Amino acid sequence: MVLPFTKFILLQNPFLKKVPPLQKFLCGHVYFHQLNPISQKISTFENCERLSWERSTQEILLGKLKFALRNNELQEALETFRDFRKLYGYPEVNLLNQLIVQLCYSCNHVWVRKSCDLALKIVEENFGLIHVDTLTKLALSLARMQMASPASVVLRLMLDKGFVPSMNLLSLIVFHFVKTEIGTYLVSTYLYQVCDFYNSLKDKKAQCAVLLKPDTLIFNLVLDACVRFKLCLKGLCLIELMALTGTVADAHSIVIISQILEMNGLRDEMMELKCHIDGISAAYVRHYRQFYDSLLSLHFKFNDVDAAAKLVLDMNSSHNCHNNLECRNHLQKPCFIAVGSPNLKNALKIHIEPELLQKDSVLKLEGREGLVFYKCGKLVLSNRALAKLIIGYKKDSRISELSKLLLSIQGEQYSVAGSSLSSDVIRACIKMGWLESAHDILDDLEAVESPIGRDMYMLLLSAYQKEGMQREAKALLKQMKKINLYKELSDDAIDKHTLYEENSNLVGKSDLSVALAQVLKDENQTDIPLVYNFNSSIFFFCKARMMDDALRAYRRMCEMKIQPTNQTFAHLVRGYYSIGMYREITYLWGDIKRFMKNSYLVVDRDLYELLLLNFIQGGYFERVMEVIGHMNDRNMYTNKLMYKSEFLRLHKNLYRSLKASDTRTEAQSKRLEHVQEFRKWAGID
Repeated sequence: MVLPFTKFILLQNPFLKKVPPLQKFLCGHVYFHQLNPISQKISTFENCERLSWERSTQEILLGKLKFALRNNELQEALETFRDFRKLYGYPEVNLLNQLIVQLCYSCNHVWVRKSCDLALKIVEENFGLIHVDTLTKLALSLARMQMASPASVVLRLMLDKGFVPSMNLLSLIVFHFVKTEIGTYLVSTYLYQVCDFYNSLKDKKAQCAVLLKPDTLIFNLVLDACVRFKLCLKGLCLIELMALTGTVADAHSIVIISQILEMNGLRDEMMELKCHIDGISAAYVRHYRQFYDSLLSLHFKFNDVDAAAKLVLDMNSSHNCHNNLECRNHLQKPCFIAVGSPNLKNALKIHIEPELLQKDSVLKLEGREGLVFYKCGKLVLSNRALAKLIIGYKKDSRISELSKLLLSIQGEQYSVAGSSLSSDVIRACIKMGWLESAHDILDDLEAVESPIGRDMYMLLLSAYQKEGMQREAKALLKQMKKINLYKELSDDAIDKHTLYEENSNLVGKSDLSVALAQVLKDENQTDIPLVYNFNSSIFFFCKARMMDDALRAYRRMCEMKIQPTNQTFAHLVRGYYSIGMYREITYLWGDIKRFMKNSYLVVDRDLYELLLLNFIQGGYFERVMEVIGHMNDRNMYTNKLMYKSEFLRLHKNLYRSLKASDTRTEAQSKRLEHVQEFRKWAGID
């Protein structure tokens, strides 16, 4: 039986008259064919749409949303969600979270960004609607897509509510963050905030604190990124953060820490670290190659050739005690080293375990091979390292000590097959024109009855001939005859100009001589060693809060025309910050600008960020905007969220109700202007 109302509809619509009766009425539903492509859709089920007399519009939209999500129709799901939101508000919590998760799991950047915008909008209205797991998945997806800024916003939002992802998930998120420099900056800031949160809970003896403690892998990932992007100050701060949280430094950590200490020129701290590495078993020697490379580099930067030579001799001999019972017992004890200086009272101490190494770690250390490399189970000097030693001893006219060093390591490395290390050094010296040095080494080797072969004598003899040094050539010839080399060679042979032609093939192409030439070129372009000595002293004084001594060292540095570096000013700024002397930091900023103007200093982002945070904390907003201007001029990324958070923490109501017309002095008027300018820049209402 056809209902009167339905019959009326059929009579008025000629298109529906063609629909078979059984398709028009079934189980209390009316079906409408999609005869017109522009007709409005209600819900899609195959090729027809259904309007229920028994279900509400709310149920229909929910069903449509579930169907779209089940079939991964993201555009349809988002449009249906918006329709539902306008009419009824948010759908059930599980469905809402499912929508965000499916959007963020897309491989399309647009959908991932839309999921982030949607989640942030919902959280702003009601945080309880979004599950913490959903926000964690969203942060991971954003990080995976290299959308570091929104990912950091999501993580910070969770932290503000007291939530931190599990360490396994957080390490995966961090792994994606640290692929870029900006991501490294953002995740290091977040790591600071997590550690502050952890320490506050630990101080309150909260049981959940242990779950929030960042693990070694997370620190290693961020520290390694600091090395890759040359963020030396940020890396140094993270090392201190490891000590504050009690995070254990494993073998990976120690190598990365050594690289950061080298970047900051902190040799004393490296030497203390070395004391705990010397006793490691031989199985770990290869892993610590980069550590010795960094420490050797520091010795050369300080122009300390004696320390460099001692390290070369210690590199392998110190690892042969692992079978000794006393040594092994020592290794099993917890090791703590001071962060800053071992001479400081109350210095931060970091827990290290040199033989703790995670075999399944995603971190792969691939450091440079500039000075030390691994060969046949031992650490061996590269040509560059050997060149630095030769130049260092030659400058001090200490060739005899160089000869002793060569004899000590003679059996451990060969730079050319079939040739001894001493022969390579003599050949390189001859090619560089350092004939006197080559002759001295020959004499030293001869004195200890170390055979060198006649080729080196002939090579030096021919070099004397080429340079017209007849007197030296005759003296060498007599020396050769004395030790039974070339008895048949007469004095007249030197005057026949045949020796050089006969022995020119012995010179060949020497990689060591190439390294010598390159090191000499590099030394003319680098800072003088006194820079590192001054910076090391300033760092110590600042850590001890002896700012008068630090300032005297800085002024002495300037008087000697030694240009301060980013590390110099960073140490001073952190020192003044530790005692709350923000005004003195403004004076340093004046010095920094003068050095920049004279092109003596190129300020890095680490120092700019440090200055910016200190000026915000001290309330110097004119200086704040100056620093921001410098960073903008250099296209440097600024983490507005961090600066906004710091401002709201300290100056939330500063001049909030004060108008320009109400200011009493010109200074107050200018300060109000700068505060308002910062509020506008940071997006603070």
